[in-house]
Amino acid sequence: MARQLGPHELLHVFSFLEARDLLCAAQVNKVWNEVSRTKELWRQLCLRRWSCKASPVVVGTQTWKQYYFCRSELEFRMESGRPQDFICKAIPGHTGQVDQLAYISSNEYCFDGRAKSVVCTVSSDGTVRAWDLREDTELWSSSVQPAPLVNLVAYPELQLVVTVDNQGLIKVWKAENGYELGSFHLPTYSSSMETCGDRESPFLLAACAEGDLYSLMVPQLQVVSKVTAFPHTSVSLDCSPDQQWVCAAAQGSDLGPKVYYTRSLLYPSEDKPPIFTTLPIRLSCRACWAPAEAARLMVMHRSDFSTQLAVTTFELKAEKSRDRVNLLAQQLVSFLLPDTMVPPQLMQGHGSQVILLASGSKLVLFTTHGLQLVAFQDHQKPITSMWVDQDGFTHVKSDSMSIVGVEARSTRTSILRSYYYRVQLC
Repeated sequence: MARQLGPHELLHVFSFLEARDLLCAAQVNKVWNEVSRTKELWRQLCLRRWSCKASPVVVGTQTWKQYYFCRSELEFRMESGRPQDFICKAIPGHTGQVDQLAYISSNEYCFDGRAKSVVCTVSSDGTVRAWDLREDTELWSSSVQPAPLVNLVAYPELQLVVTVDNQGLIKVWKAENGYELGSFHLPTYSSSMETCGDRESPFLLAACAEGDLYSLMVPQLQVVSKVTAFPHTSVSLDCSPDQQWVCAAAQGSDLGPKVYYTRSLLYPSEDKPPIFTTLPIRLSCRACWAPAEAARLMVMHRSDFSTQLAVTTFELKAEKSRDRVNLLAQQLVSFLLPDTMVPPQLMQGHGSQVILLASGSKLVLFTTHGLQLVAFQDHQKPITSMWVDQDGFTHVKSDSMSIVGVEARSTRTSILRSYYYRVQLC
C-alpha cells in the first residue's frame, strides 16, 4: 500500500497550487480539506497575486481566504463594468465649479462592511467639503473662504487635508470635522503641491508662481526650507513613489527639469545648499515616475537633433560619502515619438517599463524602448484625462471600492458622480 502524505507534506505540495486547485483539493477528504484552509497558503496566494500591496487582514473580521475571494470578486466586477455591479450616484452640493478632489479614507482593501470611501473637494464657491460616497451624504463643509479654492492634497493616515486658494493661502484641516489647524500664505499663487514624509514627520512641498519651492511642516505649516528652483517661473512638482526624489519642472521654459534629493529639502543644512541635479535635456513638456520603480523618471522633451518629441528614461541614484551626497542621473534609454503622432497632452507611467500617452483622441501605450504595444481609438474627442473624455468627467480618482469624478454643468457648477462597487462582504 502506498504511503499516505501527512499534513506537513501536503502543506508543502499545496504551496505550489493556485486558488482553483486548492478548492479542488479540499473536496478529496477531511485531511486535505483541513490543510487546504491553512492561513499561510492563502496569505501567500494574496501576496503573490497582489505583490506587497495586499492589506493586512484584520483579526476577527476576515481571513486571508476571505480576503482573496472578496478582492477577486471586486476586480472581476471592475473589469466587467456591468450596470448590476455598481451603484451610480450623483452628489450635488457645491454652488461653484469643483477644482480638485482627494480621497481621505484609507486606501486599504477591507471587506468587513465598516470601511468608508470618503473624499474631500474644493470649489470656486470658496468651500472645502467632505463626502461619504457609500451613503451619498455630505459629512461637513467649511465656512466660505476669502478666495476661491483651487487645489488640495490629503494625508489619509493622519486624517488631514491641505487646501490652497487662488491667492496662495494654504490651510490645513482635520478631515473628520473640518476644523482648521494651520495656515501659511505664499507670496504668489501656488503652482503645485505635493505630500511627503511619513506619519511621524509629515511635510508639504509647495511651489509658487515666482519659482520658489517651500518645504512646510504639517500641520503647523512651519517653513522648513525655501529654495529658488527656477526664478520667476511657475514650477510643477512630482514626487517619486518612495518620496526620496522630487522632480521640479519649469513650465513653458526650455530649461531642463531639476531633481531634488527630498531629504535635503526637509532637513536642510545651514552651510550646504539643497542637493539636486539638472537633467541634460531641453524643452521638456511632460514627466512621470514609473510606479513600480523607486527612482525611474520618464521625461518627454524635444530631441537635440530635430523638433521631434522624444521620451527619455532616467534612473536616479544617490552616492553617499562621509560629508556629502552626490546625485547621478543615468540615462537608461530614449526613443523618438512618430512624426505622425499628435503631440501628447498627457503622460503616465505603468509598471516599470510602460508609458501611457494621450494623443488627441487616442490612447497609446509604448515600452520605454519605443515599441508601440497598442493604440486605443474609442474616443471621439480629445482625451482630457487618462480615464475620461472631454464631455464626461474631470479629476477622476479611485480607491479600493469606488470611483468618483467631477461632472461639469453648463451653469459653471459641478457635481460629483460616484460609482460604488457591489461586493459580497466577507
